[in-house]
Amino acid sequence: MNFSKIPPFSLLVIMFVLFFSPRSIFSDPLMSGKEASEISKEFLRFAEKDEVFDWMVRLRRRIHENPELGFEEFETSKIIRDELDKMGIKYKYPVATTGLVGFVGSGKPPFVALRADMDALPLQELVEWEHKSKVPGKMHACGHDAHVAMLLGAAKILQEHCESLKGTVILVFQPAEEGAGGARRMIDAGILENVEAIFGLHVITDLPVGEVASKSGPIGAGVGFFEAIINGKGGHAAIPQHTIDPILAASNVIVSLQHLISREADPLDSQVVTVARFQGGEAFNVIPDSVTIGGSFRAFSKESFMQLRQRIEEVIVRQAAVQRCNATVDFTMKDNSFFPPTVNDKNLHTFFKKVAVGLLGVDKVKTTLPVMGSEDFAFFQEVIPGYFFLLGMKDEAKGKLSSPHSPHFTINEDAFPFGAALHASLATRYLLEYQKETSLPIEASHDEL
Repeated sequence: MNFSKIPPFSLLVIMFVLFFSPRSIFSDPLMSGKEASEISKEFLRFAEKDEVFDWMVRLRRRIHENPELGFEEFETSKIIRDELDKMGIKYKYPVATTGLVGFVGSGKPPFVALRADMDALPLQELVEWEHKSKVPGKMHACGHDAHVAMLLGAAKILQEHCESLKGTVILVFQPAEEGAGGARRMIDAGILENVEAIFGLHVITDLPVGEVASKSGPIGAGVGFFEAIINGKGGHAAIPQHTIDPILAASNVIVSLQHLISREADPLDSQVVTVARFQGGEAFNVIPDSVTIGGSFRAFSKESFMQLRQRIEEVIVRQAAVQRCNATVDFTMKDNSFFPPTVNDKNLHTFFKKVAVGLLGVDKVKTTLPVMGSEDFAFFQEVIPGYFFLLGMKDEAKGKLSSPHSPHFTINEDAFPFGAALHASLATRYLLEYQKETSLPIEASHDEL
């Protein structure tokens, strides 16, 4: 706009409208940081209402009682769809067999996504309580039931203010996070088309309720799996000179694999190789013909990961040859043989800190160290900017919580309002920030004056 051609009185009117007209904190894309923080606090107050909190708790407990493994989450998905129907939220189902995607807001760009995983683990629950798993050998031991409840809570918050959303929030209810690559299947189904960014959370047991933690860059490792068959020549244990012992060869292979970490990897570039499977022989006095070993390897960058993969194969094949054996290595014995590192976008980290501090306070937003665990949220981050953070559940008054993937794992449901409000705040504020970035800056108009 060329302000030099606008009559002085008209220009005065324009400036008055820009700076002094009444503004809703839920609709103005150019709001102040203080006003934007008030949105988040209003969301938290809404999530803390007894009827909303109790509703999230009831949903989580229903899901907990009926755990379902990856790509089997039919009843879990039905519970979610029923609740979205009650809220008047449109959705697409099925996506990647049991997943679904909800839509809140204008139905128009920009689009930002929030993700929750739905699947349970093949564990027998050992916690005795009213809502213990009713399915033998299956349990929500990683908090995915809580993740679903909090995303539904965020959906309720967003729907309450849907007319003020400056774009559309995509609610991603994802199947099969636990090793089956559900995120990749959802991406293949096209759910990220035109989506600008995605956020996800995970409950954590050693961070207090009301606190969150994350970091820019790598927060979780990439992980791959390998299986090797080492072939020799079997025979009687009393005459080993007539055999080619694959057990001895496999033992040397395992030791040599550890040298990849201690003598080849940069100490500042953390990597792990673990052999967790060793199968060979059925008798005490018979040397077998072959041995099978298997394990996993992890790194925080794709480059380090691929280098480690190459060296694992070389070490297994060549070390076996030293012992006169031959070896074959398979990196694809699983449908998903590689999960990329979970890497948080730098710009989204700055944005997350701003939103989280506005909601929780500066002392409640922590920086975490990266961990060697993997998270298939990383597949989303390979396609679009993504951000993954940890939500605290610890309350000393309620006792120590067992770690995830334990049959004694429990959830502190007091964390639910914080997770729901932060989800909703990140989405709402992101859409507002996007509008701000794409609108004419006030500063530019001042320069032209």
